[in-house]
Amino acid sequence: MNVIIYCRVSSDEQAEGTSLDVQEERLRAYCERRGYNIIDIPHREDESGKTFDKRPIIQGIMKYVRSHRGQVDKLLVLRWNRYSRDLFSACSNMDALRKLGVEVNSIEEPLDYNTTGWPAQLGMYIGMAQGDNISRSKATIDGIRGTLKKGRCANRAPRGYKNVRLGKHDTHVEIDEEKANMVKQVFQEVAKGVEAPCHLRKRICPSISESSFLEMLRNVFYIGKILVPAYKDEKEQIVNGIHEPLISEETFYQVQEVLDGKRKKVPKLGKAIDPNLYLRKFLVCPICGHSLTGSTSGGNGGKYTYYHCCNDGKHLRKRAEEVNESFANYIDGLKPNDAVMNLYREILQDLRGEQGRERLKEAEALRKEVREVEDKLNTLDDKWCRNRVSDEDHERISNRYKKQIEELQVKIGLLSKGSKEIGEKIDYSFNLLNNLRKIMIDGPVNLKCKLLGSMFFDKIVYDGKNYRTKNYNQVLDLIFQETNKLCGNKNGESEDSPAFKTLVPRAGVEPARVAPLVFETSASTDSAIWALHLTSKALQRYYIFLKLQRFMVKK
Repeated sequence: MNVIIYCRVSSDEQAEGTSLDVQEERLRAYCERRGYNIIDIPHREDESGKTFDKRPIIQGIMKYVRSHRGQVDKLLVLRWNRYSRDLFSACSNMDALRKLGVEVNSIEEPLDYNTTGWPAQLGMYIGMAQGDNISRSKATIDGIRGTLKKGRCANRAPRGYKNVRLGKHDTHVEIDEEKANMVKQVFQEVAKGVEAPCHLRKRICPSISESSFLEMLRNVFYIGKILVPAYKDEKEQIVNGIHEPLISEETFYQVQEVLDGKRKKVPKLGKAIDPNLYLRKFLVCPICGHSLTGSTSGGNGGKYTYYHCCNDGKHLRKRAEEVNESFANYIDGLKPNDAVMNLYREILQDLRGEQGRERLKEAEALRKEVREVEDKLNTLDDKWCRNRVSDEDHERISNRYKKQIEELQVKIGLLSKGSKEIGEKIDYSFNLLNNLRKIMIDGPVNLKCKLLGSMFFDKIVYDGKNYRTKNYNQVLDLIFQETNKLCGNKNGESEDSPAFKTLVPRAGVEPARVAPLVFETSASTDSAIWALHLTSKALQRYYIFLKLQRFMVKK
């Protein structure tokens, strides 16, 4: 009689021990006593007994039996739980083997297929193993959920953290400094809404897959919370974790707005900008009005970069170095007035105080809304106690109210933090306005493009020598041009007139010193854009003040 023996373990620990060896030894001894011929094919497996589809050895045995039909009589296992721990899968596989003329049996728990009681015995043997699996699985799930509800990480820590084991049953999560900086950078960049998340992934962390990247951005673990998933009748919930948060809640929820598409003007993925040709997005040909493009060509033993018309290269062709240098000189002509800039600083600080008061009012309105929802929740509880509301309706409505309260409290928390200190930001922004030429020469290409995009709303016509544009930012128009008119340069009035001295404080006897610019962080870019996208309220106040000043000077 030809037989195939099958040995299986379900964990690496068992595989490293003697379980497989013991099974094979007993099966071979059994076959030797009965004179069975063992077919020599792979028969040792280290896989779960829950299904057959993911067990390569058993699939190899099935393939052998089909290709050698009539040459195999039995498939022997030590015990039935070595064959399977799922009754339905076991019956299906046994039926397939039976149709091929192969009997499946156990040497320690044998079945007599000539009796009518063998199905009940098979159900008992494999059913007990399946029941044990279900019991252990439930205990594992309950243990994991209990750990999560306590605010502890029950699995592998997410990227940016690491699992630390102090003892056999004592583990905790710590911040992994090597990876944490990358995670912080990703959240901060996505929160700005300036660059598409998919582009950021390719630029900052290309080794992370897109699905893992999006899961990371959605993970509340980074703000010090734990997600407890829904299970049976229990709904999904978020609890406070005992680990240290890596990202602020404000940044995290800004990222969620970007991912949900609630942020306006989220840019699409763009190509990398050539630092030598950063102006081709802004310059147009003076003859045909088409945008200027650029290219690099070789010649005379070197490579040279040119701007030229994308419609007809004969209209304009100019060395990129000359164009960039002359444009930097053109930008350098925008010199802000120190006295007016100081006044504008005071206006911004005053506006900041107003915004702070508005945030406090908004927070108080949200607190009032929380109290109203809490009153509704208390009323619901009273009705439930008097049996006026069913348990199902009470739980459903109660969960809705609690979720609403939680969302309102998050908003209140963000508002209560108040606006960040902007003193340094204002200083840096004004410093940028005083050093536009230096930025156009030494600044990062992304900063240059964002500044120019904020300054010039229309394309800039370049004829090879001069630059002209129909329209650019009103704020700059007031700061750079209207100031000179109102200070008397156009009407022959001096900046030192008594009226001007009274209304506009001077920068001081010494010329205002400008701190050196350092283009290192993304905050620099934000400050640059912020300096040009000034609030409309501040602009209105500033404009009214200048008009009043002009009226008083005339008087």
